[in-house]
Amino acid sequence: MTEQVLILGAKGRFGRAASEAFSAAGWRVRAFARNWPQDAARFGAELITGDAFDAEAVVSAAADCDVIVNALNPPYPRWKRDVPRLTANVIAAAKTSGAAVFLPGNVYNYGAGMPEVLTEDTPHKPTARKGRLREEMEEAYAVAADAGVRTVIVRAGDFLEREKTGNWFDTHIAAKAGRGRATYPGPRDRVHAWAYLPDLARAMAELARLRAEFAMFETFGFEGYSLTGDALIAAMEETLGRPLKVGGMPWPLIRALGLFSPQMREVAEMAYLWRVPHRIDGAKLAAALPDYRPTPLAEAMADALADHIAEPEPLEGATAAM
Repeated sequence: MTEQVLILGAKGRFGRAASEAFSAAGWRVRAFARNWPQDAARFGAELITGDAFDAEAVVSAAADCDVIVNALNPPYPRWKRDVPRLTANVIAAAKTSGAAVFLPGNVYNYGAGMPEVLTEDTPHKPTARKGRLREEMEEAYAVAADAGVRTVIVRAGDFLEREKTGNWFDTHIAAKAGRGRATYPGPRDRVHAWAYLPDLARAMAELARLRAEFAMFETFGFEGYSLTGDALIAAMEETLGRPLKVGGMPWPLIRALGLFSPQMREVAEMAYLWRVPHRIDGAKLAAALPDYRPTPLAEAMADALADHIAEPEPLEGATAAM
């Protein structure tokens, strides 16, 4: 019998990718969001309109589902207020339906003192508010495991994808790639963890098929691409077929703006992620999914930069041909 998955936050960046991946893997997809656009049929799923802060709405949406993907991600300044409430509602839905919970994890839990190689056994020592909130959220799922809620976390780095969803790559690094410019947020000799979003969602869908084989609370590291800033820029230049002029992030200005803007304060707090080298060990996931093949970096980069390649703009400062 075809299994069914509920995607919470289905219009967001991970929710959209998860909907596509689970559908491609043969699942019946129930997509949950606060509202839907007029062309919502393109999502190719059963669409549920509801408020994830309404526990009854989430419990009802999860009825008859085998898996719940928690792709809910409130704005940074609202994490402290919203994440615990959303977590409680997802756990309640999982308890009622018997569904396993899958959610994307990040590296915030490890903190600024993290080692370069991150495994499932690396101690969590969060040093930022968002890291501590993520740790509290994951601990809530670990406790719920004793009550019969199975949870699988797939931990990954920053996202690469074509859609412009406000991530680091499309908003800052590649925002002006079509004009021959790039912005890199930190020293370019440090390794940084990246995940091609369609690959991450596809890996989660494949793990969901095997969920009964895992512990009640399980984590997997998603290796993705471990790239220094120089390597990332080189891959972008290779894809674009021309050099990029690379600038840095104005961190002093961002910190100053953080005195007045909660969003900028949250961004500034995570600046260490660009200074501290880190990569994710994917050995455990590879052992669980021996046939899984990630997309080669060149192909992922071509997709991520497709809009810049399609209509390349002249290099900034270049003189137009007469």
